[in-house]
Amino acid sequence: MSFSLEKRVQSFIRRVETEGINLYGFMLSVNGKRKASAYYAPFREGQPHRMYSVSKTMTGLAVGLLAEEGKLSLDQSICDFFPDLLPEDPDPRLLRQTVRDMLRMATCYRATVYREREDQDWTRPFFTGVPTHEPGTVFHYDTGCSQVLAALVRRLSGLEVIDFLGQKLFDPLNLRDQRFWLRDPSGCCQGGTGLCMSLRDLHRVGECLLSGGEGLLPAWFIREMSKKQIDTLLRDADEEKFGYGWQCWQTRKGWSMYGMGGQLCVLVPEERAVWTTIADTRLDPCGVQKLYDAFYEELEPWLGTEDMEETYYTLSLKPLPHEPAWEKKAAGPFRFDAGNALGLRQMKLEGHRLIYEQARGEVVLPFAPGQILETAFPGWPDVPALVASGWAAPDLLRLRCHAIGTAPCGFDLLLHFGEDCLTVQSMRSWDPLTDGYDGVASSVKD
Repeated sequence: MSFSLEKRVQSFIRRVETEGINLYGFMLSVNGKRKASAYYAPFREGQPHRMYSVSKTMTGLAVGLLAEEGKLSLDQSICDFFPDLLPEDPDPRLLRQTVRDMLRMATCYRATVYREREDQDWTRPFFTGVPTHEPGTVFHYDTGCSQVLAALVRRLSGLEVIDFLGQKLFDPLNLRDQRFWLRDPSGCCQGGTGLCMSLRDLHRVGECLLSGGEGLLPAWFIREMSKKQIDTLLRDADEEKFGYGWQCWQTRKGWSMYGMGGQLCVLVPEERAVWTTIADTRLDPCGVQKLYDAFYEELEPWLGTEDMEETYYTLSLKPLPHEPAWEKKAAGPFRFDAGNALGLRQMKLEGHRLIYEQARGEVVLPFAPGQILETAFPGWPDVPALVASGWAAPDLLRLRCHAIGTAPCGFDLLLHFGEDCLTVQSMRSWDPLTDGYDGVASSVKD
């Protein structure tokens, strides 16, 4: 039996479908040659996608460039660069925190200190928070330190991190797809989460890193950033226990840029391979690990058998199971008591539309059972969304809605229709878009 790479790519695609991984696209290169590119409609080549914490690695690269230029030392205190943000009597633990500590997320805080919905400047709280422990000792995932590093890039270069990297890296690599970087309310790039760029452009950056920087990035920094700089043994996910470098993760073989929901760029130096994905797995707590497992079990062992011409796959997202015989054409309206967990006031089913009243007023969620429907996120007409749906039982409708704009997130609804009662169960991935979609509520029986 042939175990050619092409057959393994096909096996990977089947596994993604079988395991219900909400993958939007992937790319694979071996020895600098593209082997596979795939997009799941409606996602297309060149389309920007929110990269979430891949932003951290890009911010880290900008810090590396500044270090190479002699504008900072990794062993300097981060406070040296922000004296205007320090309180009158700063905690000594904060003062002892170095740039190196920031890069490897060994800060003096056990969690991010800025509040996304409340703080106007996401950098300042880092210097006014109450430290919890000595810096440089243990790993705590802290998006706030990446935000401070983005502000550091702005202070030392006079440019936002996206513009600095544009000059130093993106433009020299001839990356031409649309890209942008979401900002905090003060106008600073969200250093830990806001980068939006295309799959193929992210992949090209991965190829550059695998090649030692191609003269654009300091090779010494790439070597060090991709090593284990601190242990991560208390992380929940298996793939996150191999250690952390400088704003990037170690994996079972190689290292990765890793963003929430399945934004991955995995580099395997031994096989000279780069594998990159865009996805939204946030409704599946094991979704990112499933992606890692699929790559390392279906593809990585065969990366030496590159008997594969570059292949472009046009694929489709898998719809939810649907039994037409169980479909209800109309039900309701159902009324809900005030104070229920979902904030529902009433809900009704009219054909292939779910109409309900919640905190944002009356909203409509259209759907097409057994298909993927492109529509707007309910209550947010400017936010594109994909809706999957299906009747799972004679009285049970499932609706899954994914926002696909600049904040990939979603919710999963189960609606149980009784003779005179509707029970709605919902889970969500966190975002302001999905407020009101976490919990269970039953309608009031008259």
